[in-house]
Amino acid sequence: DDREVMYQVSTIDALMLGVFDGVQQVREIRKHGDFGIGTFDALDGEMIVLDGIVYQAKADGQICTAADAQTAPFATVTYFDRDLSAVTLGPMNLSLFSSTMAAQLPTMNMVYAVRMHGTFPFMKVRAIPAQEKPYPTLAEASKNQSVYTYYETPGTIVGFYTPVFFKGLNVAGYHLHFISDDRKSGGHILDLTVPANTTVEYDITPGFAMTLPTSGDFTGVDLSQDLSGDLAKIEK
Repeated sequence: DDREVMYQVSTIDALMLGVFDGVQQVREIRKHGDFGIGTFDALDGEMIVLDGIVYQAKADGQICTAADAQTAPFATVTYFDRDLSAVTLGPMNLSLFSSTMAAQLPTMNMVYAVRMHGTFPFMKVRAIPAQEKPYPTLAEASKNQSVYTYYETPGTIVGFYTPVFFKGLNVAGYHLHFISDDRKSGGHILDLTVPANTTVEYDITPGFAMTLPTSGDFTGVDLSQDLSGDLAKIEK
């Protein structure tokens, strides 16, 4: 039953408001899943969890394997077991992929882990460098993000689709990261081209568990506001 749970550290709105201190070690996150995404202490790069290995895509363009003692302020993982798949009928950018493939899901009111492997004609990713205290908001930090564009790159897309009622907890809709087969490039996907005849694998994930920070900035941050508009801009 634990394999059917999306396990999450903290909330996306807390991250939006600058709660960047790592609160859970990578070794603990790995106990809850072999597949997922997130970020690292001080917002130092993008997390990609694939086949049980936790990778860190850094702002300098390097990809490294995260140490067990590293910490994360936000992460989402599960054990990936494919339940269904769909095949793209034509090339799509991120916006078209998000709307087209969401409409093909059995229900849009469920959490899905999402995985794609292929050679992507165009891949635009970002990573944010480590921030210093006092931490800015995520919107401010993203102004200094490093953006990389790759062409004809074989690799794997890792991420989740979460329903609209997860607003404030996670990114509603598709939230996807990328890592190349040679483990030399990756990050948070800003845009891409998904070629025709790409198989999109889904793991239906009906369970949800979340760990909240018990100290630090999280305990005093105001999470009552609607940040969905700002989040949409940052994500894309």
